[in-house]
Amino acid sequence: MTVDHVASLFRLLGGLGMFLYGMSVMSDGMQKAAGNRISGFLDIVTKNRFMAVVLGAAITALVQSSSATTVMVVGFVNAGIMNLSQAVGIIMGANIGTTITAWMVSLTQISSDMLTVLKPDFFAPVLIAIGAFRILFGKKGSDDLIGNFCIGVGFIFIGLEFMSGAVSPYADSPIFSDAFRAIGGNPILGILVGAVVTGIIQSSAASVSILQTLALAGAVPRASGFYITLGQNIGTCVTAVISATGTSRTAKRAACIHLLFNVAGAVMFGVLIFAASFAVPQFFNGMLTPVEISIFHTIFNVCCTLALYPFGDLLVKLSGAFVPEKTVAEGAQTAEDKVNIEEQRLRRHLDERILESPAIALAATQSEVVNLGRVVAVNINDACGALESGDEKLIQDVHDREKLIDHMTGLLTNYLIKIDQLSLSERQKFEVTRMLNTLTDMERVGDHAENIVEKAKYIFDNGVHFTEKGIQDLQKIGQQAQASFSLSINALEDNSIDEVIDTKRSEDIVDRMEREMREHHMQRLSEGKCSTSAGVAFLDVIGDLERISDHADNIAGYVKSMLQ
Repeated sequence: MTVDHVASLFRLLGGLGMFLYGMSVMSDGMQKAAGNRISGFLDIVTKNRFMAVVLGAAITALVQSSSATTVMVVGFVNAGIMNLSQAVGIIMGANIGTTITAWMVSLTQISSDMLTVLKPDFFAPVLIAIGAFRILFGKKGSDDLIGNFCIGVGFIFIGLEFMSGAVSPYADSPIFSDAFRAIGGNPILGILVGAVVTGIIQSSAASVSILQTLALAGAVPRASGFYITLGQNIGTCVTAVISATGTSRTAKRAACIHLLFNVAGAVMFGVLIFAASFAVPQFFNGMLTPVEISIFHTIFNVCCTLALYPFGDLLVKLSGAFVPEKTVAEGAQTAEDKVNIEEQRLRRHLDERILESPAIALAATQSEVVNLGRVVAVNINDACGALESGDEKLIQDVHDREKLIDHMTGLLTNYLIKIDQLSLSERQKFEVTRMLNTLTDMERVGDHAENIVEKAKYIFDNGVHFTEKGIQDLQKIGQQAQASFSLSINALEDNSIDEVIDTKRSEDIVDRMEREMREHHMQRLSEGKCSTSAGVAFLDVIGDLERISDHADNIAGYVKSMLQ
């Protein structure tokens, strides 16, 4: 191998690196521009599979990677955000959306027939310059989405030019002609080559760009190029299959559906091309152009979706056959086991694959914060019940549930920290801060509920008695504090300003009750109607309930700040 050969190899690898980096930068800019709109697609895909196909194509065109879309789908299914029927549509649409990349690459040939100034390699450096100047000299502390987009597109086209320049001197080499001749006569070999190359680099966009670069040099016969393109669609499944490792059975089935869909399409088209190659051999012996690869890639993916769309439910059933269900033993119901079970469920829902889309990761986290709020609300209810009855089971349930609350709070906090390290918009950063503050308030409410049951145990273990008026006051303020907290969780779940206002009103009532009850109780103490031990316990309990209401008002305040 001569120095020229090594230089060409380095040029090819450098071009591929610039292409992949450009795709990543452009994708990041477009995702930020889309912002929270991406999270809205989950509501749409529940309506019908056709909309799922459309949105799968749109999201893949946005992130410029069918692999990234499918990995997100595996994460959504693993988290329980999406079912398999909805996942089928997204996967089908992802295959259509990925054709955009091939058309971008084919611009190198389309422009060659036009004016020189329209060639991508001519204006790509200018795009990079525009993007760099915007980012370096623009407003500090803000994301320049246009700048990122310009830099990404510029690197894509310069990378393609590097790869084309590295390959073109070897277009007439016997190695290429012999290899492609062998592939053209053996469909299985062609599909296997496309699948293996794509699986190794885990990017169908990159493998298609390499094939189009070779085609630009006039080195790819039609039959060989068609078979390799079919294999590339299979190879792109590797990323999703790897991603599904260690996930739930349902998530593994989502990855299996992606593989089944692409294999079925490749087999159908492979048989058709093989048969057509005997009918019109002259056509299939001709050389492919980058534009023809784009056309075939688009026709193949659209036709596969149209042909297999009616059989979406069958693909779901087949995935169940390929991924058998495991028998799970009955779990114990100790407090530690409950924490472990909840941790597994929470980790599935807050799947790290969802971090590919920060907006959806935030939406998933908010739903879990609401779930935590419901658990805390049950603890408040049981704590008040234990205060009235002294039930040992209720007291133990509150202690066990408090361990769960602390554990869930830790998991959610860690996940929010991971989200905060992503590329977020200013509003998304504010939302992360809001949820972290909400978790802090919920954890403190849980502590107050535990304080109440500890006081309840002290009361019943030591035979402390309240007056009839004292018992009635505890019941009234307890019910009002529970109502305040429940209203704040409803406001958090619904993003409702009306429930924010209701929470504030309820908190004001609790504050007034606490002041009046404290004064009345001090009067009962001075009149000797209540013992000192009962007086201390009473004041501690209404203090905890008043603080619970304060934290509820804080949570509602965070919701209000997001709505403004």
